[in-house]
Amino acid sequence: MHPLQCVLQVQRSLGWGPLASVSWLTLRMCRAHSSLSSTMCPSPERQEDGARKDFSSRLAAGPTFQHFLKSASAPQEKLSSEVEDPPPYLTMDELLGRQRKVYLETYGCQMNVNDTEIAWSILQKSGYLRTSNLQEADVILLVTCSVREKAEQTIWNRLHQLKALKTRRPRSRVPLRIGILGCMAERLKEEILNREKMVDILAGPDAYRDLPRLLAVAESGQQAANVLLSLDETYADVMPVQTSASATSAFVSIMRGCDNMCSYCIVPFTRGRERSRPIASILEEVKKLSEQGLKEVTLLGQNVNSFRDNSEVQFNNAVPTNLSRGFTTNYKTKQGGLRFAHLLDQVSRVDPEMRIRFTSPHPKDFPDEVLQLIHERDNICKQIHLPAQSGSSRVLEAMRRGYSREAYVELVHHIRESIPGVSLSSDFIAGFCGETEEDHVQTVSLLREVQYNMGFLFAYSMRQKTRAYHRLKDDVPEEVKLRRLEELITIFREEATKANQTSVGCTQLVLVEGLSKRSATDLCGRNDGNLKVIFPDAEMEDVNNPGLRVRAQPGDYVLVKITSASSQTLRGHVLCRTTLRDSSAYC
Repeated sequence: MHPLQCVLQVQRSLGWGPLASVSWLTLRMCRAHSSLSSTMCPSPERQEDGARKDFSSRLAAGPTFQHFLKSASAPQEKLSSEVEDPPPYLTMDELLGRQRKVYLETYGCQMNVNDTEIAWSILQKSGYLRTSNLQEADVILLVTCSVREKAEQTIWNRLHQLKALKTRRPRSRVPLRIGILGCMAERLKEEILNREKMVDILAGPDAYRDLPRLLAVAESGQQAANVLLSLDETYADVMPVQTSASATSAFVSIMRGCDNMCSYCIVPFTRGRERSRPIASILEEVKKLSEQGLKEVTLLGQNVNSFRDNSEVQFNNAVPTNLSRGFTTNYKTKQGGLRFAHLLDQVSRVDPEMRIRFTSPHPKDFPDEVLQLIHERDNICKQIHLPAQSGSSRVLEAMRRGYSREAYVELVHHIRESIPGVSLSSDFIAGFCGETEEDHVQTVSLLREVQYNMGFLFAYSMRQKTRAYHRLKDDVPEEVKLRRLEELITIFREEATKANQTSVGCTQLVLVEGLSKRSATDLCGRNDGNLKVIFPDAEMEDVNNPGLRVRAQPGDYVLVKITSASSQTLRGHVLCRTTLRDSSAYC
């Protein structure tokens, strides 16, 4: 049996454990199975024998298997931001990056963007430097996605490209280390290490604190992995490092994991159970971003509006959770804690000039108090992402979404009544298990009925471990999936164009992001509904300084009169520079 398989069996038998060291146990097993060491834990030819023997001797004197079991059964202590003692087989000096350069590539969702900033924050404190030049990197880390097969194939292709880079590495330089982080590391584990021997480290979404140690182990020529999921890791004490000096917005992770267990979704298996950050740590991060001059934050979570802060005992009462009308959950109803409405209220008070967005929500968690708050606060964007996935009640039941088409449409009407002018976006899956032409027609009709402003549409991709994989049949032919997807995209674009054209002639507040990618004479920004707005880079009046003529800069709020619209973009001409608070008089 492969040593890592042994470790993973131990992990499963222990249930939810702490962020324990998978790799040191793997390495001790490799040591015990010395006859297999050349194939299971290969060492690069250029690795000096003396360094390897020194590491191996310290490894042999390190913790035992019994130490691992004892640690796993002990209660997990709250993680501290203070520097901890190194493991017995590593020195403190070996945990330091020694100014080695790290190149980070991010794939997938906004959570992965935020995870990249978290991973970099941890590595930066350990003495690593960041580079945007792949050729000068000493460490290459790919933050990966597993939600669809195409996303994983992109990573496999990228690894083949990096293999050549690693092979051509001059012997005069330190060996190039390559790591897979995030959901793909969590889902595929053994397959990555077995299939790609050039991968040095694996780190699951809950193991980023362990990156310095994993990289230190990799320096000895060993593969290292930590893919344990946690019940309480939120990285609340890790301040993500904003990588763009000109950025006007930032992501703030407020919760991790998902308990919904939709039948098609791999997220609960790669990200683990739901757990939320304490509100105090979120507010601290938002305040720091405001002090840095950022004008927009997006609150992030796999199921962001199911946020529940149970860190303060006085709020852990028996108050039941309010769901959207007509919606149910796949789990026992939770009670107590500070909910999303409370967090949204507190975050919106930090800086009245800072826009607040959130993604990705589940339709079941939109009680009236959340909708009312969005309506009342000028700086909470009037934009809601409302993933439908299908327009067929039969398919929605097979997906275990917890609602019917009728309940979803009723929620849409309720949202539009509660928040006049709200912008809606959605997700749809084409060709789910058992989907008939009639089911597809119902999805088409939902697109026409709701008329979304934005949409994200994909063909179904079956994922191992999911309920659909075990209980349903992926019986829609690939060519049918693609044909239905093209039809959905066409209908969406038609309806989105109609929806967006209602803005023509209106004046909208736009947060300037910078130059348009397609024209050096145009600026680009986003309106309250998160639609891209293009307008000429021209002089304008400053509302707060009458008579002063200015040009818009990234981070400025400007008023733009919309002159044309497409399914994805609005165009207009700029009127003046203003503030978020003053704009309400014009919009």
